[in-house]
Amino acid sequence: MAGVLYLEPAFLGDVVVRVLGIDPGLQRTGWGVIDLDNNRMRHVANGVVTSTQSLTLAERLDQLHTGLIEVIRIWTPDEAAVEETFVNKNPVSTLKLGQARGVALLAPARSGIPVTEYTPNAVKKTVVGAGHAAKQQVEMMVSTLLPGCDIAGPDAADALAVAICHAQHAGNRSLANSMAAHSTRNGRKYR
Repeated sequence: MAGVLYLEPAFLGDVVVRVLGIDPGLQRTGWGVIDLDNNRMRHVANGVVTSTQSLTLAERLDQLHTGLIEVIRIWTPDEAAVEETFVNKNPVSTLKLGQARGVALLAPARSGIPVTEYTPNAVKKTVVGAGHAAKQQVEMMVSTLLPGCDIAGPDAADALAVAICHAQHAGNRSLANSMAAHSTRNGRKYR
């Protein structure tokens, strides 16, 4: 699959809700998929969708969209969570990151998957316990919360952290609604 790096799942059994976390970026968009079974989280897959720097902006955004659609096709998530972007000192970089984030929101939405957004501080606070945690702390906690997970790099770790954040904030009602709405579409068994 061109432009998409992914790791095979360690577990594919009965699931309740499957969550796709996305960490948007123009060069590298991280993604991570976890399954929620009651209060338990299991790693399913993670990876990175890349774009080619020599292409036009439109072509790069298309590469990201195509890669995310492929991830959605393969892993059939029930819900998606996308990290909000921050504004940095370079307005051009901020604008390009915002466009990549638009693609990250569009891909699951066009696939009929509900999308929730979280700030970077909310993700870090949920996963690490501190809103200004370092990237290394986030990756370490993701590995702790999802034992046996082989993380495909910092972008994938951030995406898994977004998925974990969503799992912690979603609440039983939201997950139950998602389970009912997507059970037919995904063809999974629900307990």
